[in-house]
Amino acid sequence: SYLNKEVWLSGVALLTILMATAFFGYVLPWGQMSFWAATVITNLLTAIPYLGTTLTTWFWGGFSINDPTLTRFFALHFILPFAIISFSSIHIMLLHNEGSNNPLGTNSDIDKIPFHPYHSYKDTLMLIILITLTLTIMSFAPNIFNDPENFSKANPMVTPQHIKPEWYFLFAYGILRSIPNKLGGTLALVMSIAILLTMPFTHTSHMRPMTFRPATQFMFWTLIATFMMITWAATKPVEPPFTTIGQTTSILYFIFFIMNPLLGWSENKIMMPNR
Repeated sequence: SYLNKEVWLSGVALLTILMATAFFGYVLPWGQMSFWAATVITNLLTAIPYLGTTLTTWFWGGFSINDPTLTRFFALHFILPFAIISFSSIHIMLLHNEGSNNPLGTNSDIDKIPFHPYHSYKDTLMLIILITLTLTIMSFAPNIFNDPENFSKANPMVTPQHIKPEWYFLFAYGILRSIPNKLGGTLALVMSIAILLTMPFTHTSHMRPMTFRPATQFMFWTLIATFMMITWAATKPVEPPFTTIGQTTSILYFIFFIMNPLLGWSENKIMMPNR
């Protein structure tokens, strides 16, 4: 639960590092889509006033994306997993100290069961399923998630018709391209992740879980549907009606984080009107 502040904040930090690692790894095949995705994303640094161009040149290791950039991205893709291991250990340690949430929001210290065999067997089963699924994809359909454009060698003289990132970045890309202004789009992209850090500090409801809060449940599932719509719209060309859908769903995404504390206050008034 995001009310366990340390657990939540360490989890968001872990998500950010994981996304960075995935991005650097996506560039390494040096295909058309990898090259142009890297070009689009790294060029966002130029939106930073005064320092943008200098930062971009430093990040590239030159005046364009080339061999030095690939070397740097490979090094970062290799180094960051060690940071992921460290943050994962911290996250698990904090979770062990704080305890996890439950649907009723009751104190988890009241009734406990041993980790082994109850949880260890379930975790082992899930691990076996995931490893089997990964090995099956790697062995029989390794290119199932690859973009056809990425089978062509990177060529800075030929721009793909529709540049898009991998599926796990589509929601952020959808928010980025929904704002025509470069600086505005960059800020929205950063805020789409950074806004998750505010969740522990904007919880205003006296009730911890959403089990008995139907309005908040509706908002949560609206957020999930919005997230999926942004992801879908980002796979489409930049033309109507997909631009309108992307802009509308991007607004709805950020509205959730504004409405969440307001709903908490209103629910408090309804359930405890005398307070």
